[in-house]
Amino acid sequence: MKSIGVFDSGVGGLTVVRELIRQLPCEDIVYFGDTARVPYGIKSKETIIRFSIENILLLLKQDVKMICVACNTASSVALPVIRNHFRVPVVGVISPGVKEAVYATQNKRIGVIGTRGTISSRAYEIEIKRLDPGISVTAFSCPLFVPFAEEGWLQGKTVTEVARTYLAPLKKAGVDTVILGCTHYPLLKPVIKKIMGERIKLIDSAKQVALEVKNILSAEGSLNRKRKGKQRFFVSDNPEWFSGLAKRFLGQNVKNAKKVNNV
Repeated sequence: MKSIGVFDSGVGGLTVVRELIRQLPCEDIVYFGDTARVPYGIKSKETIIRFSIENILLLLKQDVKMICVACNTASSVALPVIRNHFRVPVVGVISPGVKEAVYATQNKRIGVIGTRGTISSRAYEIEIKRLDPGISVTAFSCPLFVPFAEEGWLQGKTVTEVARTYLAPLKKAGVDTVILGCTHYPLLKPVIKKIMGERIKLIDSAKQVALEVKNILSAEGSLNRKRKGKQRFFVSDNPEWFSGLAKRFLGQNVKNAKKVNNV
């Protein structure tokens, strides 16, 4: 049975895998984390495109029926270039989240938080404006959120103060909807909600990505409904580090992560 292929620069994409397992429990999933070359957010556009192509080629060797780019940086920079280079459907994390945010906002003010690479690409802003030119977008990078999530610093004074500083421009702009433009950020939902207020709508792209994957597979008649799916995990370096962090993002232990060479 063909699998769903998912790649990210590290562990953050496991939040997408978690949602895929929840919404598509019968599907096999192959995940690749490019842990040798993380983070992608500081790399050049050309490098990110090259890495993304190499990652997709690795997943295609695992007999996948579609690819999910579970990395916001790769989705914002590489997806427009690589999407037409492969026969299998390729889904990113930006468009599904944007659609939900545009639908959810009441005051037409949307905030976007992500890595420097994602924010500087303006991919979210461009996609939002394409769907609704009347929406005001406030985008801000939150680089410390990634190490906070990976270290398990999800609450406390330090995290709260840093988050308050990062989110101040969004509060000042009066946004009513915030897109979590990095797959690490869902782990920090409680502190973001605390600062932005309970009424704020937080858009977790993972849920929307899983729904889009489900719709594509249903339309193609390739949705599996026969048995419980299995997951396989590959990394380009340090499987022990990956496995140690995996439970925090995936909600379950990963014991079978294998190191592979993707170049």
